Amino acid sequence: MQRLRTLFFTGLFCLSSIVAALPVQAQSSGPQWPQRPVRFIIPLGPGSGVDITARLVADKLAAKWGQPVVVENRPGGDAFLAITGVLSSHDDHVLLFAPASTFTAHTLLHDKLPYDPKELVPIARVTNTLIALGVPADLKVSTLKELADKIRAEPGKLNYASVTGANDLLFAAWLKTEKLDMAKVPYKDTVQAINDLAEGRIHAFVGAYAIMRPRVQAGKVNVIALTNRQHAKALNDIPTAAEAGFKSLEFDGLVGLLGPREVSQAVRDRIAADIRQVVSDPEVESKLAATGQVVNPGTPAEFTEALEDQLKTVRQIGDTLGIKPAQ
Repeated sequence: MQRLRTLFFTGLFCLSSIVAALPVQAQSSGPQWPQRPVRFIIPLGPGSGVDITARLVADKLAAKWGQPVVVENRPGGDAFLAITGVLSSHDDHVLLFAPASTFTAHTLLHDKLPYDPKELVPIARVTNTLIALGVPADLKVSTLKELADKIRAEPGKLNYASVTGANDLLFAAWLKTEKLDMAKVPYKDTVQAINDLAEGRIHAFVGAYAIMRPRVQAGKVNVIALTNRQHAKALNDIPTAAEAGFKSLEFDGLVGLLGPREVSQAVRDRIAADIRQVVSDPEVESKLAATGQVVNPGTPAEFTEALEDQLKTVRQIGDTLGIKPAQ
């Protein structure tokens, strides 16, 4: 009997130890997310710099998370289609993978928005996109000063492509600062814009270097400057706009992941940490660098700060153009 009693209490003690350990193990394992496939919605078409980045990151995260990560392109509507698609989902598995320039200028471009910007929650900074000013090779322009001189010599005869908000306003503000007259041609898709740039149907376009790169390599497009603040080591022969003497054309590309308010702080932190690990891998970093991306992962707080900094720059551009933000 004594032996049975001893075995009983020994077993009870072991069971209690196991149960007591369970909450600690569950807590240390982090949020139980994702529980199903994750969707990255992109406000640009296939082949854009952000699309290339998102697909590379998605593949790595799918392996890490044990769930599919689907990249869905929803171009057009000045990014409204993508943003409202994310916010209306009310789902922490549906996220926006986007360049900040597609939405930070919305209050300058539209009197009324179909969404509340406060509902778009920053999750993780991923990269800084190298933003390039490209011109057709046939234009015979090799520097930013040469482009300015040509526009000044032929007022109103040259045109530029307009696709995403902040980049377009940046170029328009530069034209106004330099007292240059250039026609604006609106596009819904960056891919079509770069195709027309390569064929000489438009004469200037400010956008991600990644989408221009194939046309640059084919000798169809010349990149004469980068808008980024820092000189790009991967494109050492291309000056920044400030280095070329035009600081008013300075603007950093900023790419990150955002989501609806349903994404908890714990999940946001988890996603940001996983993205940091993924993009810091030398192989991934090398591939992104080759497409004009500078790896720059950041926490939700760091991404929020970077977005606020870009919004400040956009407001300054609005002041230059005489545009008041929508209330």
